[in-house]
Amino acid sequence: TWKWVVGPMFLYLCERLVRFWRSQQKVVITKVVIHPFKTIELQMMKKGFKMEVGQYIFVKCPAVSKLEWHPFTLTSAPEEDYFSIHVRIVGDWTEGLFNACGCDKQEFQEAWKLPKIAVDGPFGTASEDVFSYETVMLVGAGIGVTPFASVLKSVWYKYCHDATNLKLKKIYFYWLCRDTHAFEWFADLLQSLETQMQERNNAEFLSYNIYLTGWDETQATHFVMHHEEEKDVITGLKQKTLYGRPNWENEFKTIARQHPGSRIGVFLCGPEGLADTLNKQSISNSEADPRGVHFIFNKENF
Repeated sequence: TWKWVVGPMFLYLCERLVRFWRSQQKVVITKVVIHPFKTIELQMMKKGFKMEVGQYIFVKCPAVSKLEWHPFTLTSAPEEDYFSIHVRIVGDWTEGLFNACGCDKQEFQEAWKLPKIAVDGPFGTASEDVFSYETVMLVGAGIGVTPFASVLKSVWYKYCHDATNLKLKKIYFYWLCRDTHAFEWFADLLQSLETQMQERNNAEFLSYNIYLTGWDETQATHFVMHHEEEKDVITGLKQKTLYGRPNWENEFKTIARQHPGSRIGVFLCGPEGLADTLNKQSISNSEADPRGVHFIFNKENF
């Protein structure tokens, strides 16, 4: 038995030593942004830190717990001079981080008073391959939208810098959310991209659909009353929020018709049930002919 145990134990100890070494490297919190509904954004800098879109890191805050490491998806783009995460306050550890950063106080917090942070990573995900396709479908469910914040920011930076050499030509973005609280911080990013794309006369580059899956009769009535307004009453975007869940079969067939003979990347960050649905649709809507349309499914789960 010991022959089978020694190898894995040695690898485990090596991984713990590497994590300990990384945790000693200095990380500086440059900015803390408080978003609506108790979501905070931590912008940080670390010497030698390099990232790709959609990657994630492990974070430890000794002021909250000396042993706990928690994974967070990076929401910044590689082109930015910092890296950032968004933290939703939903438990004891995140509440402790919220208080340690002084977000529970009204006065301005000095930088030297911010807590020390240890960072391990970044670690790769399927979202890194998004620039390998000309057409992509990005599907985020709830907080699973965070990897696509990094993707969309990076796409915009690359588009502004050199649009002609950017292989990616079309993005179909879907966000499924149970309640309106989760829309707040991400809607600002979409609103900025929407405005900038229109200014460059390329509004068709990004097509997005936001689905509110949990809603009641009062919300539906309010939606009907304000449907004719220029901007959506929930997100402030020109694209109206949709209620219910998307008909994935129709979505896949429509995209297949618009991009014949293409390899289309399907990227999901969400629950396993949705992954099964998208995987089946990717297979059933891909043609047997090598020259036909093919959907390539990629996923990551929280």
